[in-house]
Amino acid sequence: MTTDQIILFTLFGAVFGLLLWGRFRYDIVAFTALMVGVVLGVVPTQDAFSGFGHPATLVVALVLVVSAGLVRSGAVFLITRTLVDATRSLGTHIALMGAIGGVLSAFMNNVAALALLMPVDIQTARKAGRAPGLSLMPLSFATILGGMATLIGTPPNIIIASIREESLGAPFAMFDFAPVGGAAAIAGLIFVALIGWRLIPQDTTQTTPEADLSQYIAELTVPEGSKHLGKRLAELDDAADKADVAILGLIRDGKRRYGQARNALLQAGDALVLEATPDALDEFRTSLDLAVADAKREEALRADGEGVEIIEVVVPEAARIHGKTAQSIGLAWRQRTVLLGISRQGTRITKHLRKTVVKTGDILLLLVPRDTGPDVTDWLGCLPLADRGLAVTENGKVWLAIGLFAGAVAAASVGLLYLPIALGLVVVAYVLTRIVPLSELYDHINWPVVVLLGSMIPLGAALESSGGTELIADALVSWTGGLPAWAVLTVLMIVTMTLSDVLNNTATTIVAAPVGIQMAQSLNVSPDPFLMAVAVAASSAFLTPIGHKNNTLILGPGGYRFGDYWRMGLPLEVIVVAVSIPVILVVWPL
Repeated sequence: MTTDQIILFTLFGAVFGLLLWGRFRYDIVAFTALMVGVVLGVVPTQDAFSGFGHPATLVVALVLVVSAGLVRSGAVFLITRTLVDATRSLGTHIALMGAIGGVLSAFMNNVAALALLMPVDIQTARKAGRAPGLSLMPLSFATILGGMATLIGTPPNIIIASIREESLGAPFAMFDFAPVGGAAAIAGLIFVALIGWRLIPQDTTQTTPEADLSQYIAELTVPEGSKHLGKRLAELDDAADKADVAILGLIRDGKRRYGQARNALLQAGDALVLEATPDALDEFRTSLDLAVADAKREEALRADGEGVEIIEVVVPEAARIHGKTAQSIGLAWRQRTVLLGISRQGTRITKHLRKTVVKTGDILLLLVPRDTGPDVTDWLGCLPLADRGLAVTENGKVWLAIGLFAGAVAAASVGLLYLPIALGLVVVAYVLTRIVPLSELYDHINWPVVVLLGSMIPLGAALESSGGTELIADALVSWTGGLPAWAVLTVLMIVTMTLSDVLNNTATTIVAAPVGIQMAQSLNVSPDPFLMAVAVAASSAFLTPIGHKNNTLILGPGGYRFGDYWRMGLPLEVIVVAVSIPVILVVWPL
């Protein structure tokens, strides 16, 4: 081995060892290794930051922004609120949530897909009276599987496509991964839904963690032209149950209606009195196209600036609003702020919210102009609660968001637009239409992942240019000497899958993809089946909570231990290999 190869192998060994140790965050480890590589001369100075402008890095960042736009527009609510039902059996729920998660993760980042559906799954488990650990691991695995089917579903596929473009002159297209990744995903989802969830240790999933969320008394009004006009209030119970909202009563003409409210026919301007968490309230408002209690003020806020946001504040005794009402202190006209709800433990609220006297200890849910939350909080003399990422769903833009995204996917699929350009145009459109507020644009990007990719790509390129990947490929070919090419392909897939279980899947892909190309060239066969094998294997991290971010996300909420994953993950990985190899050989012949 040359000196450069020794240095690079040592650097990669150190990176993998530190990632396994977990003492330092992966992006710091990768960036440090890049800097050391530059100082030692194995990474050319002019290429040191080339990874940050690499298409793979840009696509990962853009996909996260697009995913946030789909959430804010209500596109995800549109899917889940019609399909998820807490009364279904556990097996049926897992099959349905797995299918939704698989489809979503095929067209958006699979980490984002899980982040969207995990609260839905936990809420459904709470309503059904079962531990969320029984369904969170199947959901995580389903979103990982679904991401295998398209170019943008998971970072390894994006990286594989970019490496193919650099090495062979053309990238994989959007749905080139679908035959192999789709077959593996379908087989895996069937296993997870029918058998896999039964293998989860029962002793780790007995408790259902209750979310520490305040229940607010809130009001939503029935707007002019609503499809619910003329319905009885009781007819909204099903939608309320799905959103986990309690309908307490009805206010009409400023008066609270009690006994007859359940059978009252809804009229424009009626205010529904509700008890709900902020997220549930937003889901209920979105699903029924209701308006906030002060609809005119909300419209003025939206038209006036960069949009609105939701904040939560606690009322101390010295607060300006203590002992007064939101209306009497001019909260709406002085601060352009709408009172959405009041959380008051043990006390019933019987008046309009804006006419309710606020007391010490009350928690207020406020709709404020974007970026004015601290100013409004100071003016009120209240104390802010920790930011929980509450957002107002822009349900009026749901079809616009879906249409823009679908158009970009279609244009990239037929080769009309380069995928990073197509996604970039979607992001621009989302910002211009305020689906994603400009002030939040960069908040949705997972910067540690960007730094990881930007750092590892130049190191991977240096390893390849130094002949390091050729050495690894030759060693694997030598070890599998005399075996047919399909057996070598299987070995590569198993080795890559094993690495991905203990390392970040992007780092594994960056190392394994060039090795696969070198192995194919050594065997004098097409590199495409080897790249497909690496793509599927790098995404198949099911044995540990550290192999994939989705598995890490569910560790705490699911109440799992480190050793719980392999029980369902090991047979799942065997199934993925058994299904993928034959499909690869048929679709991408050697």
